[in-house]
Amino acid sequence: MGRTFFWLGLVLAFSVCPAFAEKSADFFKSYQQYNDAGKAFLDKIDPKTGAIDLAEGVHLDLKDKFYFLNKEDTTSVLTEAWGNPPDAGSDAVGMIFPVSNDPIAENNWGIELRWEKIGYVDDSEAGSIDYNELLRNMRADTLSGNDQRVKDGYSPITLIGWASPPVYDAVNKRLHWAKELQFGNDAVHTLNYDVRFLGREGVFVMSYIATVEQLPEIKQSLDEVLDLAVFKPGKTYLDFRPGVDTVAAIGIGGLIAGKLAAKAGFLVVALIALKKFGLILLIPLAGLWRIIRGNKTTS
Repeated sequence: MGRTFFWLGLVLAFSVCPAFAEKSADFFKSYQQYNDAGKAFLDKIDPKTGAIDLAEGVHLDLKDKFYFLNKEDTTSVLTEAWGNPPDAGSDAVGMIFPVSNDPIAENNWGIELRWEKIGYVDDSEAGSIDYNELLRNMRADTLSGNDQRVKDGYSPITLIGWASPPVYDAVNKRLHWAKELQFGNDAVHTLNYDVRFLGREGVFVMSYIATVEQLPEIKQSLDEVLDLAVFKPGKTYLDFRPGVDTVAAIGIGGLIAGKLAAKAGFLVVALIALKKFGLILLIPLAGLWRIIRGNKTTS
């Protein structure tokens, strides 16, 4: 009885007007392949292309190659469709996806957007960083944090190495790197690919949510992704006012070496599980994925 009311409520929650359905059908080329629940999920989100101005002083120019989902839609994707806990994406300002992928596609990837108001990051050390030594220190830090992660109920993490070594563009003030991680004894490794845009008051963050197997595709997209975001006038790195603005407590090395939190990579692990099993049983709404996939065969 309770299950009947649960699914009835879910169906009612996804009831949308025909106009939204028509818009989704036009935007998402894969729309017709889903059953009613999958279509209803796509109907309730509002993808936007072109120019997007974020409150954090960042301008996105997505043209017609990527689309943006606001914070509310991002939460829906991360929790309802991908089966993460309710607080997943609580610090996100949105997500972007390539227009070729919808958020519930089987082989999709997305980029979570965040704003870290940590102050102006001094990049004077960037040219002298030994990234091999930095990696050794990061491995040691990750290993030392595993006892606490296990106590907190999370799998231990092994930092396998650089999936893509750090690159800092001193002219455009952009930093990107990727780590390959193993959670517990998982055979499928996790990709942790991060992009940082340095500004006057902090750092705009793009974090890929993808698997290691998608690394070639991610690398192919990188040049386009790096050109998607700029700080608006007054918020750029060069607008920094010494003695007036806050200076961050870390430099370029600190951005890269930031210690892995207990939940590090959790969104990606959830995505891997979805691709492997077709559903996640983390929260009740995870059953939505099974409905969205309809009668599709899962491994």
